[in-house]
Amino acid sequence: MAKKSKDQRIQVILECTEQRAAGVAGISRYITKKNKKNTPERLELKKYNSYMKKITLHKEIK
Repeated sequence: MAKKSKDQRIQVILECTEQRAAGVAGISRYITKKNKKNTPERLELKKYNSYMKKITLHKEIK
């Protein structure tokens, strides 16, 4: 069965904002999918940062 050509779900990368501001070595990134029709703005989620060993805010990058 063929996949639809106009797929609404796209792959996005989430990057830690607190780690970048603090200048800690390494980059905490997560890959996830979102529906661009339902959420056209950039995604912001709280995720675990293994470099800082705590839960931090991750924002979508392009």
